[in-house]
Amino acid sequence: MREVPGFPELGELLDATLPLPQPASIVPSVDELTRLLVAARDGDRDAFGAAIRRGQPDVWRLAVHLVGPGEADDVTQDVFLRAHRSLPSFRAESSGRTWLLAITRNTCADVVRGARRRRRLQDRLFSSHGTEVAPSAEGTFGLDQLMSGLDEDRRSAFVLTQVLGCSYAEAADICDTAVGTIRSRVARARMDLLEQMRAADTA
Repeated sequence: MREVPGFPELGELLDATLPLPQPASIVPSVDELTRLLVAARDGDRDAFGAAIRRGQPDVWRLAVHLVGPGEADDVTQDVFLRAHRSLPSFRAESSGRTWLLAITRNTCADVVRGARRRRRLQDRLFSSHGTEVAPSAEGTFGLDQLMSGLDEDRRSAFVLTQVLGCSYAEAADICDTAVGTIRSRVARARMDLLEQMRAADTA
């Protein structure tokens, strides 16, 4: 037995076979927006107001690129109304940002579907021809104009990853699909945009 002067009991402890320490359970850090949404879900009204202020910029930016600046304000308001109604089901399994952007995408999809229905009705009433991407006042084709011609799923994936800076995994959660599908949609969106730009240059 090892001897520790003045502390005989300590020598016994040092010689004893002790169980290996078990790793502490890892508690994931919670970002501020997620924390606020959890607090709001649990009844803190002030927390939801703070969550709106923190989440609004990303919600609005995504809405601008999916439905245009003319609809973005209304969509942003609708997103937070939907988020408030859905708070009881928020389990924080993904981040608050991911949750809000998923609601934003779904809200924008509803707006786009409504616009398509109105456009089809207008086409029937006035015998309109199909619309094309139009040049801006300066004669150039802006990115927003070009993106408006993308397939809805490709546009969502492109905006989330290339404009808002979401990871492919976050975008997959928001769009409720696989990471590989997001990568494919982004790649195809880039190809579509390049084709539109080449067509605009030769027009």
